[in-house]
Amino acid sequence: MPNVSPSGPPMAASPLTRAVLEIDDYVGGLGWDQPARLFALVDTARLRTQEPTLADRLGLADDASAAPLTPIEQDELPAGSPLDEFLGTIAWPDSVVGCALSVERLMLPPSAEASVPEGMSEKQLAKWVSEHPERQEVRMTVAVLRDGARESALRLREKDSPTEVLTGSDLVPGLAEALAATFAE
Repeated sequence: MPNVSPSGPPMAASPLTRAVLEIDDYVGGLGWDQPARLFALVDTARLRTQEPTLADRLGLADDASAAPLTPIEQDELPAGSPLDEFLGTIAWPDSVVGCALSVERLMLPPSAEASVPEGMSEKQLAKWVSEHPERQEVRMTVAVLRDGARESALRLREKDSPTEVLTGSDLVPGLAEALAATFAE
C-alpha cells in the first residue's frame, strides 16, 4: 500500500518524505515525458528569516503548519549531458540542506532481468529495454539531506495517481548515492 493519502502526505511523515511527495505531486502535475528536474531543499524557517523577499515570492506562510523543507527548482539540466557527469559538477552552498531529483526512466520487472542479452553497449541495452513488452515507465523522485537521510517516491505511468506513489528510503540507492555525493567536501 502506498504511503500517501488523496489529500497529500500523512502528517506524521518525515519532513524529507513530505518534500519528496510535494515534488512528485508538482512534477506529476506537469505530465509525463518531462526532462529531469533538480531541486535544492532549504530549511523553510531559515529561508523566511534570511530571505524574506524570496520567501514571500514562494508564497511561504509565516505559520507553524508550513512544511519544514522548501524545494526550490533549479535551472534546467543541460541536454545531452549524462546525468552522473552533470551531478558530479554540482556544489551546493551551505544554505542548501538537501537536494532532490525527479527523473523518468524505463524499467523492467525482475523477471525480465534474466533475459537481458550479454555484451550489449549502453545504447543497445537502452533500445532493447525500450522495445521489451514488459517495460514500465516510472518517475523516480529521490532526495537526500546533508546528514545522510534519504527518501524516494516512485510513480508508474500506468498507475498515475497521487494515491499510487510508493515511498521508501532505499528504492533508488544508486541515484541517492549520486545526489549525496553533491554534498561531499
